[in-house]
Amino acid sequence: MTNDPMTPPAPLPLTILTGFLGSGKTTLLNRLLKDPALQDSVVIINEFGDIGLDHLLVEKVDEGMVLLSAGCLCCTVRGDLIATLEDLLRKRDNDRILPFKRVIIETTGLADPAPILHAVLYHPYLSMRYAVEGVVTVVDAVNGTATLDSHREAVKQAAVAERIVLSKTDLVTDESKLSELRERLHQLNPGATLLAADAPVEAVIAGGLFGLDGKIADVSDWLKTEAVEDAERESHAHQHGHHHHHGHGHGHHHHHDVNRHDERIRAFCLTSAQPIRQGTLDMFLDLLRSSQGSKLLRVKGLVALAEDPEHPVVIHGVQHVIHVPAVLPRWPSEDRRSRIVFIVDDLERETVEKLWNAFLGKPAVDQPDAAALSDNPLSLRR
Repeated sequence: MTNDPMTPPAPLPLTILTGFLGSGKTTLLNRLLKDPALQDSVVIINEFGDIGLDHLLVEKVDEGMVLLSAGCLCCTVRGDLIATLEDLLRKRDNDRILPFKRVIIETTGLADPAPILHAVLYHPYLSMRYAVEGVVTVVDAVNGTATLDSHREAVKQAAVAERIVLSKTDLVTDESKLSELRERLHQLNPGATLLAADAPVEAVIAGGLFGLDGKIADVSDWLKTEAVEDAERESHAHQHGHHHHHGHGHGHHHHHDVNRHDERIRAFCLTSAQPIRQGTLDMFLDLLRSSQGSKLLRVKGLVALAEDPEHPVVIHGVQHVIHVPAVLPRWPSEDRRSRIVFIVDDLERETVEKLWNAFLGKPAVDQPDAAALSDNPLSLRR
């Protein structure tokens, strides 16, 4: 497939499949790879032997790459992930492999998905050719609570996910324990969709920003701002001694008996009814990432720019990197507010909100001087 040099190719959706050791990532991936719906995909794993692909192999395409019976390609990471992703693009552009439509990275042996997110979003070429559409985290229903208690990495994996797949639920004998785990995951990441291990491939892989056809899907479902705002109201009501029910039929009972790992993770949403000037957004994100970057686990947003309010931009960030993966042809719903969801580690909402209000010109106490930052804008990549 030879691309028109005058027209940049559409970015390829990239999904990260993660989960703590023994959570069931391998079992889930093995099942997903049998589905013909992934025939236009490339799956990147550490080693072929790790997921027992022998019964799925069709032929060896290249060193470190095989074609599976479902029609998708599977390749191993040859040293550096960036080099592997670049090599895939070269082969695709030169018609040396099938023109795949998406990439799935299984993080065997890598507890934290942040380095992958960072590598793709920060790389000037890969960030144009790949669009990180979501993180899928597998949580072991039997040992999930103990793992979350003991391993901070597992908490972060759940916190940054768009979809959380609960594995081994058939082995849980105490339904109350399973309910408590579900509730804990909901409190930790109210915007994540909880799925069963036998969920269809469309829900697991394409339940985020892009559909299986590679086109922008339901952005509002990807952001889940309503769920995040509901959780914020629940937390506020609990802190003030009220029992607030949000009326959406979720049936959650918020005990707020989370451990020290969970308490450091927060999810909140900032909004603006008025379109935001590009320069204002640039400076806000620049100061935020430079001052609090290490605490930004995920940043996801849909923003109306004053220069072109009819075409909202989707922003995606992790730690010190903020990226614009898409400009939408239209708003996905009647709600035209700019809204940005933050999932943070040991960072108060008030700190981010003060900065947000300062740049938007909203009155607040002890705001930083936004004018002093005008010589240090962040150029958002389009």
